[in-house]
Amino acid sequence: MINLFEVVETNEMITKENLDVRTITLGINLLDCIDSDLKKLKEKIYNKIYEAAKDLVKTGEEISREFGIPIVNKRISLTPIALVGGSACKSTEDFVSIARMLDQVAHQVGVNFIGGYSALVSKGMTGADELLIRSIPKALSCTERVCSSVNLGSTKTGINMDAVRLMGKIIKETARYTEEQDSLGCAKLVVFCNAPDDNPFMAGAFHGVTEADKIINVGVSGPGVVKNAISKVRGESFEVLCETIKKTAFKVTRVGQLVAQEASERLKVPFGIVDLSLAPTPAIGDSVADILCEIGLEYAGAPGTTAALALLNDQVKKGGVMASSYVGGLSGAFIPVSEDQGMIDAVKAGALTLEKLEAMTCVCSVGLDMIAIPGDTKETTISGIIADEMAIGMVNQKTTAVRVIPVVGKGVGETVEFGGLLGHAPIMPVNSFSCDAFVSREGRIPAPIHSFKN
Repeated sequence: MINLFEVVETNEMITKENLDVRTITLGINLLDCIDSDLKKLKEKIYNKIYEAAKDLVKTGEEISREFGIPIVNKRISLTPIALVGGSACKSTEDFVSIARMLDQVAHQVGVNFIGGYSALVSKGMTGADELLIRSIPKALSCTERVCSSVNLGSTKTGINMDAVRLMGKIIKETARYTEEQDSLGCAKLVVFCNAPDDNPFMAGAFHGVTEADKIINVGVSGPGVVKNAISKVRGESFEVLCETIKKTAFKVTRVGQLVAQEASERLKVPFGIVDLSLAPTPAIGDSVADILCEIGLEYAGAPGTTAALALLNDQVKKGGVMASSYVGGLSGAFIPVSEDQGMIDAVKAGALTLEKLEAMTCVCSVGLDMIAIPGDTKETTISGIIADEMAIGMVNQKTTAVRVIPVVGKGVGETVEFGGLLGHAPIMPVNSFSCDAFVSREGRIPAPIHSFKN
C-alpha cells in the first residue's frame, strides 16, 4: 500500500531534480462506435470521448495539488482510427474530417494531445489503412493536438516494406504541409516496429484492441533524479552504480503508481500500467545525455556510449518492475535529440551522429526520436532509415521507432525551434548514398527465424 510518506520522501526530487509525472493518459476503446455512416460515426466518437474524458484534466490537477506532484500532460489514446473508420471512410478527406473532430474534442476536454490517428500494417494494408496513411499530412497540418502513428513491422510478421516506402513519402509530404512551422507536423508522427498496446507517450500512443473499454496509464520521468543519485557514487564500482540507478528508479516508479491509483479511483477507470521512461525535456539538468556523461563519458556518442546506455536502460527497468505490479509501455531511456540539451550539445561538438544514435537504439527504449534532418533529404533515404530501425526492433524483439523531421528550407548546421517540450534541434547530416533500388523492391522482409515460437 502506498502512503503519503513515500511522496514526502520524493519532495526534493520534485523541487530540485525535475521529477514529474509526464502524463496521465486515458485510453478509450472506440470499436463500439463503428458505423457505416460517417456523420453518425463522428457523433458517436465525439460523445464517447467527451463523456469518458470530461473530468480527466480536473482530476489530474486535483491530484497534483493534493500530493505536490507535477503532472505535466493529460492525454487521450484511442483505438487506431484506421480500424474504427474503415466502414465509413471512402476517401482521405473522410479521415481528415475525423482528425478535425478529434482535435475539437481534445480542445473541449482540455487535454494536451490525443493519439490514435493510427494504422497497424506490419504485414499488409487494408484499403482503410492506406487511406488513413495518405491522409496524415493534411490531418496533422489542420489540427493542433492530434498525433499519428503507424506500426510497420514486428518480430512475428516481419517488415512491410511497401508501407515503409509509403511512409518515406508521407513524412516528406507532412514536412511540406507544415513548412511554415518548420515542418512541425513530423513531430506528431512516429513509425514503429513492435508497437506496444499500452504506450502512454505521444506521438505513438494508441489504445490497443487487447485493452479494456477504458484504461488509465501513467508515464513517469526523472532523468535529473537519476543523474543526481549517481553523482553521489562517482568513481564507485559498476555494482554500486547499478544498485543506485535501480533504487532510484524504484522510488520514481512508486510516485507514478500512487498517481495511477488515485486517478483510477477518482475517474472510476481501471488502472493499466506505469511506464517509467527517462524522457528528457529541454530544461537544464533534465537530460539522459547528462546521465551518460555522469557515468563517465565526455559526451554522449563517445566510445562506450552504447554500453553505458544499455546499463542505464536495464537498471531502470529492474527498479521499475519491483515498484509496481504493472510496469509496461516503453519503460527505459528515451534519446530524443531535440528534447535533450545534452544530446544537442553532443551533436554540436561532433560527438554524436545519426549512425551512433542508430547503434544506441539497439539498447534503449525507443529509437531515432525527434531528429531534424535536411529538408532536401530524399523520400527513399527516409524509407531506408526507417527500414534500418525496423530491422533492429524486429531482430532484437524490442520496440523501435523513427520520428525524423526533414525541415523544409533548412540544411546541416542550422537550428530549428519547435518550442515547449519539443525543444530545439540542430539539423543533422544524413548519409547521401542511394538506397533507391533496395527501397523500391515490393513486398515485405520476412520475420526472423527466432520468431517461430509457440
